[in-house]
Amino acid sequence: MTTIAIIGPGAIGGVLAAWLAQDPDHAVTVCARTPFRELEVETPTGTITASPRVVTDPSEARPADWVLVTTKAYDAAGAARWLPAVCRDDTPVVVLQNGVEHVERFSPYVPIERIVPAVIDCPAERTAPGRMRQRGASWIVVPDMAHGRAFVPLFRRTNFEVSTGDFTTRAWAKLCINAPGAISAILMKPTGVIQIDPIPELTRGIVRECLAVGRAEGAKLEDGIDEAVVEGARKAPPDSLNSLIADRMAGRPMEIDARNGAVVRFGRKHGIATPFNEMAVALLVAAQDARTFHA
Repeated sequence: MTTIAIIGPGAIGGVLAAWLAQDPDHAVTVCARTPFRELEVETPTGTITASPRVVTDPSEARPADWVLVTTKAYDAAGAARWLPAVCRDDTPVVVLQNGVEHVERFSPYVPIERIVPAVIDCPAERTAPGRMRQRGASWIVVPDMAHGRAFVPLFRRTNFEVSTGDFTTRAWAKLCINAPGAISAILMKPTGVIQIDPIPELTRGIVRECLAVGRAEGAKLEDGIDEAVVEGARKAPPDSLNSLIADRMAGRPMEIDARNGAVVRFGRKHGIATPFNEMAVALLVAAQDARTFHA
């Protein structure tokens, strides 16, 4: 029996927990703030249910063979409070978060050799505690390392495509797609706003900066990714929401630093100008802090 602890039962964590629990060789524990009785996930091929063990305090947790972190990128410290309870000295910690700094985020809490950075693409949303919707095909890429190769078979009974590969390239490629989501979050309008000029050119500007910075970091990114992102947004359902705008609409903190903030910080490291992303960060931070001004 393989024991798996999942820290953070949001949309991604809930979908992962439900799918991993479909394997009778897995014993899944969910580390949550709020208890729930059952997981129910609406998937593209039907509804699945699972009843993992749910704990709401680290004192209730037990060491696991694998730990999966699915909290928001800004909540590394919150996730870390669970690690002493769920980790043995050899437990790999798989970080499934946005951005490109997975290892840096958790190196204060876990030896680097046990951190497995993972790029995940899972279009999902939480509709209620314990209730999720997985809207489409999902995949995970982890580095081609011993822990990464051992991680892949955990998903044999899921609908996830899980593989080892070039983490740096896949993480920066995903950031190129995610970074323009700042535009929707700033304007408080769904993806359909891409149809309004000059939004497509603003999108290209954000992506081109991310492309240049990612290449400086060693990512093998192809030319034309800016046009691909614009075209992808045009083809998406016009009322679709990325996680950044969804968080702002719900009054939650936004992953500004892990997304556009990362482009700006790594740009400065390499001497690459990132004015589009800098403005996105400034406007989003102001929008987020506006709640304080009105308090």
